[in-house]
Amino acid sequence: MEHLTPKETAEFLHHNPKALFVDCRSEMEFLFVGHPAGVLHVSWNDGPDWEVNPHFVGEVKKYAGHVHDRPVVLICRSGNRSIDAGNALEAAGFTRVYNVLHGFEGELDDTHHRGSVNGWRFEGLPWEQC
Repeated sequence: MEHLTPKETAEFLHHNPKALFVDCRSEMEFLFVGHPAGVLHVSWNDGPDWEVNPHFVGEVKKYAGHVHDRPVVLICRSGNRSIDAGNALEAAGFTRVYNVLHGFEGELDDTHHRGSVNGWRFEGLPWEQC
């Protein structure tokens, strides 16, 4: 799995229009915190029990058209869950998996807030929310 900064991700997606961009956060995070514009949503895990979604790989396969060498770029809140999700995709045979470093909201700052140090939103990249 390769790792890209948010700005590198935006550039990669621009040059690879067939790449899948997948937000693997929970549905509530995706809807209410916001998400990158144009991203697909497939939860890696979700509430109330936060169990791993047993259909994650299958859902991504459907989006990929069962083409395992299609690039898949994963983003989560801070770049951690997307690593686990990417490892699952690689174990299922995907060969071009990318993780967005720092995720959508970024790392915690000294006062335990996200969005002030790094991340997709911090970098001013396109995003939306419901």
